[in-house]
Parts: sequence; structure tokens; C-alpha cells
Amino acid sequence: MTERPLTVLFMPESAYGPTNNCIGIGHVLAQRGHRVVFAAEASWKGKLTALGFEEDLVDLAPPPPADAPEQDAGQFWKDYIAASAPEFRKSTFDQLETVTAPIWKELVDGAKYCEPQLRAIIERTRPDVIVEDNVLAFPALTTAGVPFVRIVSCNPLEVKGADVAPVFSGYAADDRSQWDAFRTEYDRTHRPLWEEFNAWVVEQGAEPLPDLEFIGEGALNLYVYPEVADYTDARPLGPTWHRLDSSVRETDSAFELPAEIASGEGKLIYFSLGSLGSADADLMRRIIAALARTPHRYIVSKGPLHEEIELASNMWGAEFLPQTSILPLVDLVITHGGNNTTTEALHFGKPMIVLPLFWDQYDNAQRVHELGLGGRLSTYTFTDEELYGALDRLLTDAALADRLAAASAEIKARDGLRRAADLIESVVEGK
Repeated sequence: MTERPLTVLFMPESAYGPTNNCIGIGHVLAQRGHRVVFAAEASWKGKLTALGFEEDLVDLAPPPPADAPEQDAGQFWKDYIAASAPEFRKSTFDQLETVTAPIWKELVDGAKYCEPQLRAIIERTRPDVIVEDNVLAFPALTTAGVPFVRIVSCNPLEVKGADVAPVFSGYAADDRSQWDAFRTEYDRTHRPLWEEFNAWVVEQGAEPLPDLEFIGEGALNLYVYPEVADYTDARPLGPTWHRLDSSVRETDSAFELPAEIASGEGKLIYFSLGSLGSADADLMRRIIAALARTPHRYIVSKGPLHEEIELASNMWGAEFLPQTSILPLVDLVITHGGNNTTTEALHFGKPMIVLPLFWDQYDNAQRVHELGLGGRLSTYTFTDEELYGALDRLLTDAALADRLAAASAEIKARDGLRRAADLIESVVEGK
């Protein structure tokens, strides 16, 4: 620990995964007596002060009229994903043009819009260290004259290498036949935007970005992924990179199983497509209908369209759930493959069925599948029989259960939250 209290400025992406990751690390730093400020997106107003942090928020686009209803946290991306849902039925190759590149464009526009706000926030807060959990650069953060810490809470293929599959592809580690074509298509669909963004970054006084990268490295670089699933054997990282085997926040409320689920028969399963994936109500209904015909019990994260989601008699759910308090109680997780849920499931030693939609979810789904830590299904074309077969196989695999329990013990022992806090303190001390 440092001898003096620090001011730590966090800027997470406006989505639950990165924000929850920063909440977990920030909570440990606050417990150590440091001042923790969140420069989160404006729709998070009040949600971070409730956890004991300071808020100095930014708009990523022109704010709504004063008389508009208050937005849910991360509402912009929920609306965006809901509108884009038909594109998720495409292959990862085809999504590069219709999903991935447009997401980058929205992110770039947001970075440009909030740049003056960030400079003002830095002037007000005068941080000792800046921590960003996002996928693109904000020049104000890297030119503030204090250590800049980058966190990768997406699949670590985001840090590219010749001997690992291209990020966003979901391609197998042992089959390179499509890697070059995917990288070529990524270049075609993204280079004009990258060139324009890189020129803007330099205009703001920041260093040029690496080729086709939307963010550079920091003085300290952290990524969240357990060693049991990591790629470092194929893509070693430099000395400024440090793995956090997990980053499970300790701020979730306690959870007690509702009586109607606690007293039922069958295995207990957690089903969540995340705050963004659950915005596809038709997909949610399709999966719920299939799960209703199984002998198991389900806790369902219903998400932003919760009023439109009707659960079966073997289910209980709500719009928001304290995920990290629920995972220790269940036998299996059905997930979209977001990085937080994937790493949290491994933290608690739970097998997964992964139904990816976009971005790095395909990479997590493939990694879980190829390492035998769960199963990957085709999100929109799986058959009920395939789902039931995966449930039966994973719930009865005693060897897998033992393997996951051992991995869980190792992940917990490495205590990613406190390791992150230690490293952030150390970078301020120049270590």
C-alpha cells in the first residue's frame, strides 16, 4: 500500500461488464483510504455514489431534453443493440461490416464528443492515476501527466498476435484456415475509420495509435482472464501486462433463493444474456420455451425488457440480479459469453453453455468449447435436442466438475481485485 491516499480516476465503458469490473477494483482501493472518482457515462448517475464513489460524469452524445425520462444505466448501448439484433444472425465475418465497424464508429463519436468534458474532469479531480476500462483511446486520459492504466475486460484476444485467432472471429485455435481472410476483411472494413480516429488522437496531443488499434498501451496494462483459459502460451505479453485471473466485485447484495425455486427438483441453472443480449426479447422467449420443457430449475436475468418476458413455472427471475451472489448457488450457467460472466463462472467453478451474439462473445464461447469447460451452441439455430444434450452432458460430467473446482480454488487464491489494487498503487510509486 502507498503511504498517502491517492485520487484514482476510473473511466469505464458505459456497459455493465467494464463498469462492474471497475467497481470491484475501486471498492478495494476505497477501503484502503483512496479517493475513487468515476468519469462514467451520464446514465450511471446516482448508481456509483450509492456504492460510496464520487461521480463526475460525461455525456457521450448530446444529452436528452431536461424533461425527458431518466435513462437506465447504459441505455444508449441497450437501444443500439436492440436495433442491431437482426445482424447478430450473421457470421462473425459478415458482422465485421454490419455490427463491429458500426460499434467502433459509435465509440469513436462518443470519444470525440466527451473529450472536452474529460479534460475538465481531470482539471477538477487532479488524479494521481487514471484507469480506463474501455476499448478505445481518450486522449485526455493519456495526456494528463499521470500514470495511465489500461484494463482489458474483453476477451484477451483483443491484444492481438500472429499465433492466436483474430479477435471477434470466434475461430478455433487449432484451425488457421480462415484467420488471414478474417484479418483482411477487418482491415478493409475498419482502416478508414482507424486512420481518421488516429489523426484526431494525434491532433489532441496524444501519441499515434498502433496500426489498426483503437487504443494503445499504458504504463500498466491489466487484463481479466483466468490462466486456465488464457492464450499466453501462444501470445506472450510484455512486462507491463499483468493478468487478473478474476475481478469479482464484492458490492453485490446477498441473495436468498425464492421458495418456489429452493423447494423444486432438478439442477439449479442461471440463465443470463446480459443487459444487452436480453434486449432481444424474441431470443429470450425462444430459449425460455426450450428450458421450460426440462426437469431443472432456472434463475433468469430478464434484463431491460423484463415486462415483456414471461417465465415458465420452473423459473424465477427479475430485471436485475446480484449475479456474483447467485453464481455460487447454481450448477451451471447459460450465458451470452460476456467476459464478466465467463470469468465469474470460472471463478466459481461452474460449467457454461455459451450462446454468443456479437463482439468478443464468440471468442469466449469458442475458448470455453475448445478447452472443454462447457459448450458452445449456435445462438439462433440450435435445436432443442442440442440444448438438452449439452445440459445433460455438462451436468453429469464428474471429471469436469472436479477440474472446475480445482480451477476455482486457484483463481480465488490469486485474488484479482487486490492484485489490481496493488499494481495500481505501485505504478503511482514508479515501481
